[in-house]
Amino acid sequence: MELLDNLMLGFSVAFTPENLLYALLGCILGTLVGVLPGLGPVPTIAMLLPITYVLPPIAGLIMLAGIYYGTQYGGSTTAILVNLPGETAAVVTVLDGHQMARNGRAGAALALAAIGSFFAGSFATLLIAAFAPPLAEIAFKFGPAEYFSLMALGLIGAVVLASGSLLKAIGMILIGLLLGMVGTDVNSGVARYDFGIPELQDGIDFAIVAMGVFGLAEIMSNLEQKENRVDITDKVGSLYPNRQEMKEAAPAMLRGTALGCMLGLLPGGGATLSSFSSYTLEKKISKEPERFGKGHPAGLAGPESANNAGAQTSFIPLLTLGIPGNAVMALMVGAMTIHNIQPGPQVMTSHPELFWGLVASMWIGNLMLVVLNLPLVGLWVKLLKVPYRILFPAILVFCTVGVYSLNYNVFDIYITAVFAMVGYVWAKLKCEGAPLLLGLVLGPMMEENFRRALLLSRGEFMTFIERPLSASLLGAALILVVLVALPSVKRKRQEAFVEEE
Repeated sequence: MELLDNLMLGFSVAFTPENLLYALLGCILGTLVGVLPGLGPVPTIAMLLPITYVLPPIAGLIMLAGIYYGTQYGGSTTAILVNLPGETAAVVTVLDGHQMARNGRAGAALALAAIGSFFAGSFATLLIAAFAPPLAEIAFKFGPAEYFSLMALGLIGAVVLASGSLLKAIGMILIGLLLGMVGTDVNSGVARYDFGIPELQDGIDFAIVAMGVFGLAEIMSNLEQKENRVDITDKVGSLYPNRQEMKEAAPAMLRGTALGCMLGLLPGGGATLSSFSSYTLEKKISKEPERFGKGHPAGLAGPESANNAGAQTSFIPLLTLGIPGNAVMALMVGAMTIHNIQPGPQVMTSHPELFWGLVASMWIGNLMLVVLNLPLVGLWVKLLKVPYRILFPAILVFCTVGVYSLNYNVFDIYITAVFAMVGYVWAKLKCEGAPLLLGLVLGPMMEENFRRALLLSRGEFMTFIERPLSASLLGAALILVVLVALPSVKRKRQEAFVEEE
């Protein structure tokens, strides 16, 4: 009964005209971002963070969440129709989705992607509503030592599950941790690592780093690439899958949903890892693996269900423990801290309308996305004809105005430009920005909890091992480090992302 009462509260918040409008805006922006190659949820949310300063907290978070899971829908549209994944998680959708389109089944492929995404999104949201409260109850038993160990586990998990070089991921996390130390020490009140620059005494603004490393650096990387001239068509045919296609796709949707829900909970998980893992799973258990890549409905429905489930269950560790599992969730932490809301178990008790309103808005958003994605396919595909040379200057102006509006300080624009250049170099060196963002978000919280734990234990470092929960979390982190060093695990880790190459 308590769950029903909470959901009723959530729907009463989500169904207000203002929140419905921002949910719709988030879904439209998310679909647009998913459709347009070169953009993605991380740079888009990074660029829109300044807007949340002037929005009510609930409306701002509903819009940003809509952008995140909206990109999972939008990315499939161009992947299926024009063999061009608009979003990283849609890379595997190209393999069978576009082949279905070439076989004259584009409409059915789009419908299967939308049905799978809607089913997975709805189930994942139900999972959040059911399991978040008991997880939050457990989180209330956490002390400073447990929180430090949990954050250490989160950072190590993000390294293990990141695609690319482990060494580079570790390096990026360390840089993020160091950037988080710039500013005034919360315990002593002494300014540190500010190099005598007054603007750095309050630290480096999270939104500035995110916008530079993800927003502007992404634009620079895309501008140097040749524009893909693809034969674009919006003729999709019938939107009704036949009985055989549904028979083959339905089990894959269920498996993809289950896999995505599990991987979304892991640090570094989320949509991309879920979609790649689902495709690998479907191909391995299939009795006809040779059909994959030639228009197999299971090769489309499984990953599309998994990426949406993974995107939405990644909100669980954020909302219950205050730990961002991936770069998008780190940006959500930034949006919450802008409004002086501390992410974690206390959100449910101190801001129940925000928590349950966000959960309810996910159901509404998934329904909006089904309505948006199928009838408006022609409109979305026409947007692909807009040249980058016109699109990106407009984004650049928007970013600059957004950065300036944070503190009305020109120095912030200079800092953003520096991070844009550094982010561009990192992209060239194939260093992921996501671990850096997690390090920047978790670093100050880790330091605070580490020092608080030592103060409470009078300087005893053994407190992290003597407390059973803290010791278990550190043990899990150590096991992850050992496992990823094993040659067999290293090979499997590389195979999970092999389709991305």
